[in-house]
Amino acid sequence: MSDYLIKALAFDGKVRAYAANTTNTVGEAQRRHYTWPTASAALGRTMTAGVMMGSMMKGNAKVTIKVDGGGPIGIILVDSDANGNVRGYVTNPQTHFDLNEHGKLDVRRSVGTSGTLTVVKDLGLRENFSGQVPIVSGELGEDFTYYFASSEQIPSSVGVGVLVNPDNSILAAGGFIIQLMPGTDDDTIDRIEERLKTIPPISKLIQNGLTPEEILFEILGKDKVKILDKIPVQFKCNCSKERFATAIIGLGKEEIQDMIDEDGQAEAQCHFCNEKYVFTKDELEAMLQEAK
Repeated sequence: MSDYLIKALAFDGKVRAYAANTTNTVGEAQRRHYTWPTASAALGRTMTAGVMMGSMMKGNAKVTIKVDGGGPIGIILVDSDANGNVRGYVTNPQTHFDLNEHGKLDVRRSVGTSGTLTVVKDLGLRENFSGQVPIVSGELGEDFTYYFASSEQIPSSVGVGVLVNPDNSILAAGGFIIQLMPGTDDDTIDRIEERLKTIPPISKLIQNGLTPEEILFEILGKDKVKILDKIPVQFKCNCSKERFATAIIGLGKEEIQDMIDEDGQAEAQCHFCNEKYVFTKDELEAMLQEAK
């Protein structure tokens, strides 16, 4: 099944809801960065939250998420947009620990709990919107929940999960975001809270074959959910050889001349997708002329 996300309303518009299957998307990130299981879970959870947050935007708006919890995994950086495209990487992709006391991947230990979660929204305006909150859990779902409540003043519940196969490939990945609109009555809130306490982990729901629609039905009740939109989700990077060439030209003629003299070529690698671009001596000389 191809990855996609669902946007919905529930309880007559009192609740806004999102759910996504990101198994293939996180799998692509795992293959590109050779992440080990704990790193895969941390990166996959952040990418899943990111792609759902991107879907809250419109047009060409973009979201950048930075998780810097002070843990051994280093920084997690994720970009997403309003069209289901997402990319991401971690500083130390070969990070892994034994399972925690609950028999799950120890994401908290890898992420750390002494840093910040930062969200930057590029809305195409003169200035970007930026919100930052302290890491409160390190498990990431709780941290995004805290971000929405603290930075955007939207009571929310965020569930994100990743299951990893013995060969390090991704078995299941996905998530949900449930948000309460102003004026939501106590009965509705109580009903949702009780259901969230009893449903299985999101990654298990996806492993069991539930679609994003069915995940929302499980949480909110099928008769309460109105599906608004379905958006394909994919790992997509906007890097290109032309972009890197522009960046090299921006370094100036002295820097480019050094590349020609020392190596006779240049190699650039994208952090987000690990794609490598090689520039020959002839290409560098052409860029040198442009820099002049």
